[in-house]
Amino acid sequence: MAEDREYDGYNPNPKRRRLDTPGQRFQNDSRASTPHRAQSRYASTPPPRNIGPTEEDSKALDRDWYGGDEFGGHSFGDEAHNPFASYDTWEGQQQETARHEKMTSRFDARRDQRNRENDAWETNRMLQSGVAQRRDMASDFVDDDESTRVHLLVHDLRPPFLDGRTIFTKQLEPIPAVKDPQSHMAVFSRKGSKVVKEARQQRERQRQAKEATSMTGTTLGNIMGAKEEDGDSALPVPAEDNAEPSERKGNKFSAHMKKADGASNFSQSKTLREQREYLPAFAVREDLLSVIRENQVVICVGETGSGKTTQLTQFLQEDGYGKTGMIGCTQPRRVAAMSVAKRVAEEMEVELGSTVGYAIRFEDCTSKETVIKYMTDGVLLRESLNEPDLDRYSCVIMDEAHERALNTDILMGLFKKILQRRRDLKLIVTSATMNSKRFSDFFGGAPEFIIPGRTFPVDVMFHRSPVEDYVDQAVHQVLSIHVSMGPGDILVFMTGQEDIEITCELIQKRLDALNDPPKLSILPIYSQMPADLQAKIFDKAAPGVRKCIVATNIAETSLTVDGIKYVVDAGYSKMKVYNPKIGMDTLQITPISQANASQRSGRAGRTGPGKAFRLARILLTLS
Repeated sequence: MAEDREYDGYNPNPKRRRLDTPGQRFQNDSRASTPHRAQSRYASTPPPRNIGPTEEDSKALDRDWYGGDEFGGHSFGDEAHNPFASYDTWEGQQQETARHEKMTSRFDARRDQRNRENDAWETNRMLQSGVAQRRDMASDFVDDDESTRVHLLVHDLRPPFLDGRTIFTKQLEPIPAVKDPQSHMAVFSRKGSKVVKEARQQRERQRQAKEATSMTGTTLGNIMGAKEEDGDSALPVPAEDNAEPSERKGNKFSAHMKKADGASNFSQSKTLREQREYLPAFAVREDLLSVIRENQVVICVGETGSGKTTQLTQFLQEDGYGKTGMIGCTQPRRVAAMSVAKRVAEEMEVELGSTVGYAIRFEDCTSKETVIKYMTDGVLLRESLNEPDLDRYSCVIMDEAHERALNTDILMGLFKKILQRRRDLKLIVTSATMNSKRFSDFFGGAPEFIIPGRTFPVDVMFHRSPVEDYVDQAVHQVLSIHVSMGPGDILVFMTGQEDIEITCELIQKRLDALNDPPKLSILPIYSQMPADLQAKIFDKAAPGVRKCIVATNIAETSLTVDGIKYVVDAGYSKMKVYNPKIGMDTLQITPISQANASQRSGRAGRTGPGKAFRLARILLTLS
């Protein structure tokens, strides 16, 4: 019983048999010789022991654990009888198995890819040699898992003002579009025209008075059979609806375009061939074509009236670029595209829509024979969706690129990629002098070709003081020109449809108040007018009658009206500006830029010497 007292000198029950401690059991199980086992160095190997824990091991573990709390701690490290000792080994085996499976799957994928490539090569060789033939396989037995799946992500995007959400922003006011928001012209543009406000208020009062006195919808009106008048109805007129198709009023602009007769002395005394040779672009024809042949992108700089819009396409067609594809020319506005196409067709002595045509929104006046095509930049952008490389075109001219419209900027980025894929495509960008360097740097230092000279001189005159009401002052200037100056048509630039209509009414009202004034034909033009009314500005006026055309900025570029000698520039235009209060774009009246002012003044020098009247001081315009 002496061995029972070896457990730290404590034996709670001396009559029980001895229980070894975990440390003693570890020493007894070791291979080294001990006093209790292995009497000789050459003793036989002990029999194999069960690895799993026994009942005695569990009791000893409990005793060691609870006994350690009483006597100041216990010892760890007996991994031989720890039931959780093999957990780390099992976890390592699992990681090694997962790593092996991953490597095996990678090798299997490579082997499958190699087998598929070998099978495809053998199949191709057998088909090429004629040993085997391909037969159609029933698609009903094909596994759907082998087919390629395409995942479509649908985004239902709605603007915040329609979705009912509120956007919080620190920018409460619209970003000013002018350099100096406190200048006289910027302040007057925000106030608006006083004459236009009075006319708008008068129309509103007349409408309210008419609604107040109307019997429509009342009991008396129903008894008397009063019917409601719908002036904005979009229903067809019965007379037009019952007419023959040939007698109906067409909407195509080409159907209303007449052959233009010369209105100025220059156009009446010279033929179309002589007029072409007089243009500054005709004098540098060979040099321009030489630069185009040697370069893929050319920046063409020319002043207003130099003939670059009408002559460049004809030069390219005569040089043979029309044999491999069409020659396209983009315009920023619809009226410009239609009028220029008509002019080029007359110079080439062909019918509009055959060799020379145009394409605008909702109207395509081209055919299979079309070689020269004038179009808006939006039409070309829509064609690029169907033909990313624009394979139908051999040369594209982007006219009036200095305006930097949204479609023009997008086309610039698209052409930069298209030109890398198509080395046979030529791109010509026409721009004003002040913006040509930017386009040249954008296309990697493209050469600039300058067309010198202007067709006819233009005398620009400025107003002495800032004009607060530009509509009233423009009407006054038109009447002053009509009464005191020589023959020649007048072109007035306004901001929008409402300003144009009120300007025409004021001119006619004040003209009637004069004693025996000269005859004046007032013709408005804006984008929402019907095509037949827009075409009237190109008609020759009756003898002894002066034309006064009141237009928006659609008459600013690439639009030549024969006989224009005087230009009245109000100095304002409508620009699309983002308004953070309502979360959408709005049209705001802003002063025009120097490039726009130069383009407007150039309308007076197309067919003869002219004068341009700017309703602003020289310091404000050039600032």
